[in-house]
Amino acid sequence: MSALLHDISLPLDSDLPLWPGSPGIRSTQLMSIGRGDAANVTQLSLDVHSGTHVDAPRHFIDTGSSVDELGLDPFVGPAVVVDTGSAREITASVLADVSIPQDAERLLLRTANSSQRTGRAFDEDYAALTPDGAQWLLGRFDLKLMGIDYLSIQRYADPPDVHRSLLGSGVAILEGLRLTDVSPGAYELVCLPLRLIGAEGAPARAILMARNGENA
Repeated sequence: MSALLHDISLPLDSDLPLWPGSPGIRSTQLMSIGRGDAANVTQLSLDVHSGTHVDAPRHFIDTGSSVDELGLDPFVGPAVVVDTGSAREITASVLADVSIPQDAERLLLRTANSSQRTGRAFDEDYAALTPDGAQWLLGRFDLKLMGIDYLSIQRYADPPDVHRSLLGSGVAILEGLRLTDVSPGAYELVCLPLRLIGAEGAPARAILMARNGENA
């Protein structure tokens, strides 16, 4: 891949961490040339919050927009990657110490998860945004999208206040990002969630493109 392109999607394979209770990812070969069929055909089964995925308002707001109703505007355009260091709780105080441009519209959090995540096991102690952190961001920036480098933007044991605050304010959520090799800075984000009619979320392929040769 070009040095100007960063694939920030998680591979969909057996090493993918799974949210507790998820049925996981199942890939079944329906047809096989090796078995005498005319073509290779694979069936894929997974829940829509597996791997790199988008949350639409309907995920936590029953009358909220579904993923197909969001359009592509939140998912394509200028984005900023910020590094929140070793903090496990991304609070207002932590964010205040991070350099976030005032005109940021799409904000991706590169947290301790990117340096510490290993293997398939789900880690309940992953780094995530706190309710006061979400409110701090909403009060200062006109965000279209928030992203993070684990399967949820909020802490595992917390009620869904962070999701509801962001989604209720019109901010799409992009979870399960792979930001290990991505430097903080400005990029162009291209994220294409599957166009699932009526669904509360969707798997997505996401890339970052360096802007004007930066962050290559």
